Amino acid sequence: MSALGGPAKTAGVQPPTGMGLVISIVLIIIAFALAYFLLQIAGLLAVVGITVGGILIGFGVHFVPVGGAPAAMGQSPGIATGVPMLASGAGLAGLFAGAWAAPLGLPIALASGAIGGGLLMAITCTMVNIIYIFGMGIPAASGKVDKDPITGDTFPEYKTQGTEGHGLPFISWVGGVIGGALGGLGGTLIYLELLDIYQAQMPALLSATVEQIAPIAISLAGVFAIGMFLVNAVLVAYNIGGTIEGPHDPKFKRAPRAIIASAAASAIAGVFAIGLLELVGVF
Repeated sequence: MSALGGPAKTAGVQPPTGMGLVISIVLIIIAFALAYFLLQIAGLLAVVGITVGGILIGFGVHFVPVGGAPAAMGQSPGIATGVPMLASGAGLAGLFAGAWAAPLGLPIALASGAIGGGLLMAITCTMVNIIYIFGMGIPAASGKVDKDPITGDTFPEYKTQGTEGHGLPFISWVGGVIGGALGGLGGTLIYLELLDIYQAQMPALLSATVEQIAPIAISLAGVFAIGMFLVNAVLVAYNIGGTIEGPHDPKFKRAPRAIIASAAASAIAGVFAIGLLELVGVF
């Protein structure tokens, strides 16, 4: 039992509680209804897209290997920084890449976002291992599994006693790239959905052309997309509760709870983002 009287946390599967699942579903339905009330089918589709983007972010963060403070000394697998910081960095890199490619169409923009996020994590994970292995002489050894599920490399003979592993195993590298790609994809999707709705609605509200409101629409879409990414990253960090090595870590099984939470949070945030248009119309 925890200090608050609840069940103790475990590294295994932790599905959403019945009440929590019901509340999340109700919040999502209310958000969709409000979006339809505000901007009809366009608003509903925008919030649905934002919700999907939030889910991709929430799921992707579970792939990112984060070792926390101990990783700064190479005493645990992962990258020495917090979950929200690392995930946000990867996602924002993807978001910038996707925003740059937005004029080229939805498929290219989404692909650019995924590539941008994945590329940042690939570079980050590679540099981490260069520092660990060649700079500090630390072999990559997982503390969660005995064998790398991709390469087949074994870890027990390399793992130092008294540690939870060290370095960054190849499975963690792959997980980081996948997580970065999913985060970049989700962040770009949120940005594009908001940009489309702003560009479609703001010209009439402000009595201006699409070109004239473009700087405002792009800025608002970017700010809200970044904000929603941070919201989802923090939610997942709370769900993980510390460090995670990647998809092979038992904590990865907690992902269903985070997906439900990310869906509800993203839907509500999406309604606020498109509800801003109503304020613009009033003033």
